[in-house]
Amino acid sequence: MMPIIEELRTLLPDAEATAHAGARLAPGLAPGMLVTLSGELGSGKTTLVRECFVALGWAGTVKSPSYTLLEHYIVSSLYFYHFDLYRFDDPEEWDQAGFSEYLRPDTVCVLEWPERAAGWLPAGDIEMHFEHADSARLLTLRRDERRR
Repeated sequence: MMPIIEELRTLLPDAEATAHAGARLAPGLAPGMLVTLSGELGSGKTTLVRECFVALGWAGTVKSPSYTLLEHYIVSSLYFYHFDLYRFDDPEEWDQAGFSEYLRPDTVCVLEWPERAAGWLPAGDIEMHFEHADSARLLTLRRDERRR
């Protein structure tokens, strides 16, 4: 059977639509997955991740890891690691921080700003890109079935 690479583009008119996209993504997450989110500041990456965790049953606060670089959550017996690499100045900081240790078969890693660790990361199972489109956001989601 030939592997399937799927791509979806959708317009998210507001934060509510972005949150809804996160809720729709949640049931498709499984241990061993890497989900990458790229796009400009304020394009909705953290909003989508926050709602994804809420949809999975997380009742606590979902903090942006912009300053801490990493936040972790245990939801429905899944270990989630949420990275934000915006503050990286050099891709080697990924390796120096020891973050590769978190990419394991028993975790789901959600990573914002993957381009900041170029050359150190595998391709994402799900790769999401956000673009400003006037007052809305354009979300391109790519899923590579070969990685599952």
